[in-house]
Amino acid sequence: MKELVNYILQFGNLNQQQIDLILSKGQEREIRKEKYFAEAGKVAAEVGFIIDGIMRVCYYDNKGEEITKYFIEENNLVVDLESFDNGICSSCYVQAVTDCKIIVFSKKGWQELLDTIIGWDTIVHKIISKALIQKVARRSPLVSEDATTRYLSFMKMFPNVINRIPLSYLASYLGITQSSLSRIRKNIR
Repeated sequence: MKELVNYILQFGNLNQQQIDLILSKGQEREIRKEKYFAEAGKVAAEVGFIIDGIMRVCYYDNKGEEITKYFIEENNLVVDLESFDNGICSSCYVQAVTDCKIIVFSKKGWQELLDTIIGWDTIVHKIISKALIQKVARRSPLVSEDATTRYLSFMKMFPNVINRIPLSYLASYLGITQSSLSRIRKNIR
């Protein structure tokens, strides 16, 4: 759980007693490849921190096609924040792309941290702000760049992810077909 502690301490200072409380509320869990951490149509009831593995956030469009919105790699929180905070049904799935090891906090445990640790809400706000900035930075090029540039940008932004995810998920994320992705990869080599 030291990965979680190191991650949190980037956003604020905590004493050992506060760190111990945080660790006491988290439980390690393994999620097998292709299994879901959260599902559309259900209220998110947990916050996770990925120790090992990659997850993706995806949804189905009005044609029934699966669309990958983004990937979440190691040392990041994973939660559908709108669903978790507001108790509303999620519109997305959070799925393990690889076998994952995560630390999970229940809604009750997370709320106890917010109620008990002075400054925890500020740390959480900083974590969320960083995640939103990263999300925008990663998604913005997808709108304005051609497919080859998007692929090259993805390789640069996610060097630890590119060889660990199925090409079908990558093509979906880039907004192209799998055959187009294969052509792009062939032309780059």
